Amino acid sequence: MKIIDILKTDRITLSFEVFPPKTEDKMDVVIKATEEIARLSPDFMSVTYGAGGGTSEYTAEIADRVQREMEVPMLAHLTCVSSSREHVKKMIGIYKERGIENIMALRGDIPKDGTTVHDYKYATDLIADIKDGGDFCIGGACYPEGHPEAESRAADLKNLKRKVDAGVDFLTTQMFFDNEEFFDFMYRLREADIQVPVLAGIMPITNAKMMKRSIEMSGTKTPRRFLQIIDFFEDRPDALRQAGIIYATEQIIDLIAHGVKNIHVYSMNKPDVARDIQNNLSEIIK
Repeated sequence: MKIIDILKTDRITLSFEVFPPKTEDKMDVVIKATEEIARLSPDFMSVTYGAGGGTSEYTAEIADRVQREMEVPMLAHLTCVSSSREHVKKMIGIYKERGIENIMALRGDIPKDGTTVHDYKYATDLIADIKDGGDFCIGGACYPEGHPEAESRAADLKNLKRKVDAGVDFLTTQMFFDNEEFFDFMYRLREADIQVPVLAGIMPITNAKMMKRSIEMSGTKTPRRFLQIIDFFEDRPDALRQAGIIYATEQIIDLIAHGVKNIHVYSMNKPDVARDIQNNLSEIIK
């Protein structure tokens, strides 16, 4: 099933993201966690793609298995900055062969060692190849606070408009911890005549190490209230986990109360976190 058809309904949607293992010996653990999350019957799930395509085969395998055995629509990521056109064409063919109808088209992170394959520079180039490769529903990434490499938020919106005009069917945001940033972004998005559905990306922070790593990677702003929670509960892991899930739940409730219909949770392969979030919303999302 194509995700755009799910997003076009009037109901509120809840989806979860998982990531593949870095090595094959961890595959069974990831599959087990993914299947547990799938049993929650989310509207769909997404599977990320390792830098440089290093876990591409695992991404395809997980997406195929969950969609086929658990009957949950899957969104398979595909990055291009460190991939050759030949590799991308191969992956598109694999997704098509396995009946995966949804691809998240991403430029991907620039490798720290600076090595890149220069067949692709932007996600827009990848989108064109995906469209040529089959009848896929295509997702794209967006940044409520602006892409960290963009000259300005205005420049970032122009680039995002090009991405949508190239064929993106929906957008998913980078994680954010301040809903006001998202509301402001949505206003600017519509002013720029970007009309595709937008999924709000929420990451429940359940330990201090995760918080520091996530913020370092994304550059996301952290409200003082959020930092105070992390600082206060840092030495009490169970309390911090509970507080992080409550904070994420409150974010989601506030978003829904403001008319946001599509929520995407970065589950970090934690079925218990996904389950707790869903349980907290049991009467809100039906």
